[in-house]
Amino acid sequence: MAEVETRIEKAAGAATKAEVKGKIVEFLWYMKKQGYAEVTGENYVRIMDILARKGADLSDPESVKKVVAMQDSWSKGRKWNIVKAYTLFLKTQGLKWEKPKYTPVERIPFIPTEVEIDELIAGCSKQMATFLQVLKETGARRGEAFNLKWTDIDFATGTLRITPEKGSNPRIFKMTPRLIAMLNSLPRTSDKIWVYKSTLNLEKGFRRQRARVAHKLGNPRILQIHCHTLRHWKATVEYAKTKSILYVQHLLGHRNPKTTWRYTQLVEFPHEEEYICEAAGNTEEAKKLIESGFEYVTDMDSVKLFKKRKTSFLGS
Repeated sequence: MAEVETRIEKAAGAATKAEVKGKIVEFLWYMKKQGYAEVTGENYVRIMDILARKGADLSDPESVKKVVAMQDSWSKGRKWNIVKAYTLFLKTQGLKWEKPKYTPVERIPFIPTEVEIDELIAGCSKQMATFLQVLKETGARRGEAFNLKWTDIDFATGTLRITPEKGSNPRIFKMTPRLIAMLNSLPRTSDKIWVYKSTLNLEKGFRRQRARVAHKLGNPRILQIHCHTLRHWKATVEYAKTKSILYVQHLLGHRNPKTTWRYTQLVEFPHEEEYICEAAGNTEEAKKLIESGFEYVTDMDSVKLFKKRKTSFLGS
């Protein structure tokens, strides 16, 4: 009798797991149909999986509340994000709940030095290093960089096009010779540049390689670097150079400058160079800027942006 009961319990457990998996798959499909970014879908599905593994019954909001409340190691910001994801999940199930109140605490993001970023890149595999170099040079979101295809790279002009996500603006960037060489060293086995199956798969590989580099160099600060950290770093560096929030806004693809302010930190970089920023709306304006010593940076909102060292400008 005991053996039969054990079999029944296992069968019930398997059925429950299959039911949960089915609901999570439905949730992912709903987000795809609604046009959510792929990276958002992956993150929300991962949250549902974590809740289920923590023992929460996804059909019972009170069960989810209890599980979230018990996670002392989770920050208020993380709990807030989980509540947001679960609220959307309930919508797909035709259910509602009284949301627990978790308010994320605004923190100043960690800004690594360029040396630390370069050391991390140098210690990673070819694929990962090239991906991180793209993030460093463009300040793109992880999902935007992940979706890059070979057709987005123009080796003749040395430019890279970013297709936006989250309602941002498209951008085009001039690549450094280093990034061009790194991209040229990668195999071209499909229309996509990266071999990773998903952003979560890429993130797992990144964490492993980051830990190895931090241990090898004996620098725990490297463990604080995330893919999104490079976006904050790029915004901070460019604002320190140009003192132009409008330029940084276009660089990051933001539609609202208030969003850009959250990305830029007032960090004093040693031996920083100050720049003048100018925009050209047509060929003649661009020619005049180039003749005046300005350097092309990127295209934003149908105009071309140029920069020039302030010291050079004052001396001209």
